[in-house]
Amino acid sequence: MKNFNGKSSDFVVKAVALLALVALCYGVEVLEPGFYGKIAKLATNKDALISYLQGFGSGAMLVSFCLDVLVNAVGFLPSVFISTANGLIFGLPWGITISWLAETAGVTISFLVMRFFFRDAAKALIEKSNKLQHLDEASGRNGFWWMLFARMMPYFPSGLLTAVGAVSGMSWGQYVLANLIGKFPSTALEVLVGHDLVNFREQSHRLAVWVAVALAMYVVGRWWNRRKDE
Repeated sequence: MKNFNGKSSDFVVKAVALLALVALCYGVEVLEPGFYGKIAKLATNKDALISYLQGFGSGAMLVSFCLDVLVNAVGFLPSVFISTANGLIFGLPWGITISWLAETAGVTISFLVMRFFFRDAAKALIEKSNKLQHLDEASGRNGFWWMLFARMMPYFPSGLLTAVGAVSGMSWGQYVLANLIGKFPSTALEVLVGHDLVNFREQSHRLAVWVAVALAMYVVGRWWNRRKDE
């Protein structure tokens, strides 16, 4: 009976939390009609995004940060255009810093939501498969390093990595630290490549260096993760 009551209470808490989340999302759309369509457009259109952010004047940096957090929390929208815009509008040092911290905050929010709502369902599925149990145990032992090096790979699907982390055995602290460290080089490269790609004529040689570095990081990251899984 105690176990049943515990499960029942857990279900109620999650149901209330889910309803609150849905209500919040709906409320945003009511207060700002077309909000989600606008976000999707801005996240996939560099020129429109730059024009939109510049319209906020001194508040552009805060708006860009919040927008970047939202896009990364959603998980399926690309944030590369926001990273590029940040580098072009605020300069490389500030552009990299804003993008790095915002992306880390966004994927952390996404991780917490996914783990809170879906970890139990994933755990039940894992318990039915010996192979999945092995992978879950491995993620608990090597999850930090796996996530760190995976996040270091630029242009890797963010939502996929967040989902893997959410259903893995790694702790919240490990996830946050791995993302905070791993996202810095990948985000920096995305900002640098985007910035120099727009300014291709002036920065073509430097752009070639960044692309080479990104490819090298991808190769090293894949090698390290395979080594950790052995």
